[in-house]
Amino acid sequence: MKVEEAIAILERTPESLRAMLNGLPDVWIRATEGEKKWTPYDVIGHLIHGEHTDWIPRARHILAGKTQPFERFDRTAQFQESKGKSLSELLTAFSEVRKKNIETLKEMNLTDADLHRKGLHPELGAVNLGQLIATWVVHDLDHVAQIARTMAKSYEQATGPWTAYLSILSDRRE
Repeated sequence: MKVEEAIAILERTPESLRAMLNGLPDVWIRATEGEKKWTPYDVIGHLIHGEHTDWIPRARHILAGKTQPFERFDRTAQFQESKGKSLSELLTAFSEVRKKNIETLKEMNLTDADLHRKGLHPELGAVNLGQLIATWVVHDLDHVAQIARTMAKSYEQATGPWTAYLSILSDRRE
């Protein structure tokens, strides 16, 4: 894992999601894969919450040499925090906080030794800074895929027999 390679993905995520979602009708941004599943709107709120409470705070925690576990991450905080906000507002907020966090990450001037420094996850146990940053990247990619999959499933019935050829429609079936 190289920080520069991670940043190449992290800095593109906000604009990729803006291009994918901004200005779409509600049928797309409020789509779900089923009951109690997240919409693309919910995912953007979740990403914002993570920017504020997860990645950089945990990196700082590790670099400070703290031995207590990280603060627990609230995976559903977006439902309160995003209330009353438009998707456009959320996309802008995500872009702004991500830009700030990438600047902070760059300013850390992380070395290979730093990437091996350990922290304590409240559920997973010992983790290192390199794993945290790699997870940040894959978390982004996972949610980009989730948004695409959720949107695709909105048209599942409309694809008719072609459904058999579209693996995105069968991904994550329960």
